[in-house]
Amino acid sequence: MDQGVEPAAPGKSAVRPHRLPPEAGILLVLLALALAFELLGWLLVGQSFLFNGQRLVVMILQVSVIGIIAIGVTQVIITGGIDLSSGSVVALTAMVAASFAQSSDALRAVYPTLTDLPVVVPVLAGLAVGAVAGLVNGSLIAATEIPPFIATLGVMVTARGFAKWYTRGQPVSMLTDAYAALGSGVVPVVIFLATALIFHVALRYTRYGKFTYAIGANREAARISGIRVGSHLVVVYTIAGVLSGLAGVLTSARAISGQAGMGLMYELDAIAAAVIGGASLSGGVGRISGTVIGTLILGVVTSGFTFLRIDAYYQEIVKGAIIVAAVIADQYRRRRRLTAT
Repeated sequence: MDQGVEPAAPGKSAVRPHRLPPEAGILLVLLALALAFELLGWLLVGQSFLFNGQRLVVMILQVSVIGIIAIGVTQVIITGGIDLSSGSVVALTAMVAASFAQSSDALRAVYPTLTDLPVVVPVLAGLAVGAVAGLVNGSLIAATEIPPFIATLGVMVTARGFAKWYTRGQPVSMLTDAYAALGSGVVPVVIFLATALIFHVALRYTRYGKFTYAIGANREAARISGIRVGSHLVVVYTIAGVLSGLAGVLTSARAISGQAGMGLMYELDAIAAAVIGGASLSGGVGRISGTVIGTLILGVVTSGFTFLRIDAYYQEIVKGAIIVAAVIADQYRRRRRLTAT
């Protein structure tokens, strides 16, 4: 019997203590950070942090791309893996997608005979590149059983190299208005929230989600139970690659250009968002809803430091501290679960 629960009286069922959802603690951290920046704003700047609609909109727009990547990374982490290639995949997909989104006014079009194409063409090209990168990641891990860290590190370096080679380091500019519209207004936010909803449902209510959690919890037990672990890992990493490709499309659309330096360090931000949101680096634990909150926490920290006019390098120091704290908390929770069992 659980400690702290008294035996039920004859004829009555035991009343189980109500447990808060795992995201409740993370949400409290988000609210505490927002209130702290609000207080510091009035004390140091003389302005409100929370009650500024334009600032909040910019913050959400900035974190949308990271959030989309983090949704894919979360699924990889749940399987017990890691994906270090997503930032480089963003750069490569941005370059490829932008090259098919150039207008006929471009002075140096990558493909002079393929300008003013329907917007669906560059979008599909970017998603396809992301899918190939994810497929390579998953296939390397499933076929060779090398650590995901090594496989995705190799793809990270290779994808960044391809992004630089694609146009010999030259940016791709003069994109069509239809393509640029994908990165303007609230479109990235809508895409981020829709993506989060789709994979929240997929992980929680479908066989895909059950297999993903089972592999992360105990890979050998999952294999014995009949799950084709290798094939499923390929699917998970391919999905993560597609989402990185989508992020690359939105990044180039928002900048109205494709550049080989895009997506730098995005992979670490995405991993941080997932871990802050409760995903366990040991595998088997994580939720998309938590990742969304973790993404917002990173956005609040970045926006808050900018709002307080604190130098950018302090942001990186604090972000690193937050990541370490989140991993320590994850290890503490893991030890408690093992002790309880």
